[in-house]
Amino acid sequence: MSDVDALIGDVLAAARGTDVRLAERQLDRLVVGDPAVVDAALVARLVRAVGRLWPRGWQPVDVARIVARRAGARPARLLTDILAADRRGQAGVPAWWDEQLTALDARVWWDDDARHLAAWAVRERLDRVTALRETIEVLAVLDGLPPVAVLRPPPGAGQVTAGPGPSGSRMLDRVRALLAKAESTGFPAEAEALTAKAQELMARHSIDRVLLDTGPADQPGGVRLGTDPPYAGAKALLVQEVAGANRCEAVWSDDLGFSTVLGFPADLDAVEVLYTSLLVQATSAMLRGRAERRATSSRRTREYDESFLHAYALRIGERLRAATERTSREAARADGGDRLLPVLASRSDAVRQRAEALFPGVTRGRLTVRDAEGWSSGTAAADRAVLGAGGAGSPRRLRDGRRGDGRPAR
Repeated sequence: MSDVDALIGDVLAAARGTDVRLAERQLDRLVVGDPAVVDAALVARLVRAVGRLWPRGWQPVDVARIVARRAGARPARLLTDILAADRRGQAGVPAWWDEQLTALDARVWWDDDARHLAAWAVRERLDRVTALRETIEVLAVLDGLPPVAVLRPPPGAGQVTAGPGPSGSRMLDRVRALLAKAESTGFPAEAEALTAKAQELMARHSIDRVLLDTGPADQPGGVRLGTDPPYAGAKALLVQEVAGANRCEAVWSDDLGFSTVLGFPADLDAVEVLYTSLLVQATSAMLRGRAERRATSSRRTREYDESFLHAYALRIGERLRAATERTSREAARADGGDRLLPVLASRSDAVRQRAEALFPGVTRGRLTVRDAEGWSSGTAAADRAVLGAGGAGSPRRLRDGRRGDGRPAR
């Protein structure tokens, strides 16, 4: 190990501790070092750090999300650069991996790798001390991440696991356009018509995929959906309810800031699109309800908001499950039921077995309602809502859900 690598190790150890003065003294040692040598060593260590995460279940969007959550937006932009640098050395990269990098806008924009950190600091208008401090923060986050469930093999693994369908498909583009209009319109009747159409498209698409699939049976894949504060638990509950209505399983990793959703491609598509749209609708309805509360109300806003969102999620789940069951019955009658129903049952079993294999140590949790007015308002808002288609940490499934760490119990 070189002297500068040893120094970086000392700075990291101090940054993880509670002695702020020691951390600053160690950082000063980096500041007075040769910038070219220090920067090259830091970038190399960052690239190695992200590379070690891929076999441990992490994906680019997951890493970007948690760095932003724990270190902030500016360090997250440095992390995005590191993802782009790491991509240049990868072989056997699947298309979905590059799609994630494109979505993050991870690209090499700097001219000279040796001066990347200096160029990033100039771009962000940072002095040398702040640039080094935030670089160390990113490295500390990366080095501290635990293993998580491997949803899809990383680059170079040479395996294929089912994941979400192509995000750019014409059908999904139509659904997203309908839901965007439903979210933005000021007319409830128009929103209901738009989102009902989106629901019809997604539900029918999922069943059509089942009926038309004549190839080898897929295995369930997975996606991770962000559940950041505020009200992370309510967001996780909404993920769970949407997932359950679409024949998927969801487990929440609360301190990592995401829910893992397991299912087949068309169903995962439905969960992603629906969750995003319903979260917008739920938040808007919550804010309207908060504004309409009586001025003399003595209840705390946070308790109202949490109760509102919990009630909203549970009621939405009931409506979604009813819609899914109705669509399935209609499709089964059209198909005669001999083929569709057994396949749907088999797929549900496969998803459940996948969840049990990846999260063997889950535990269950229950909700606590602290504001009756918020609960009543949330239920009413869900009845009015328009629908689309039917590691370390503390992963959990809410209500009758499960909680686990994504690793075998010891």
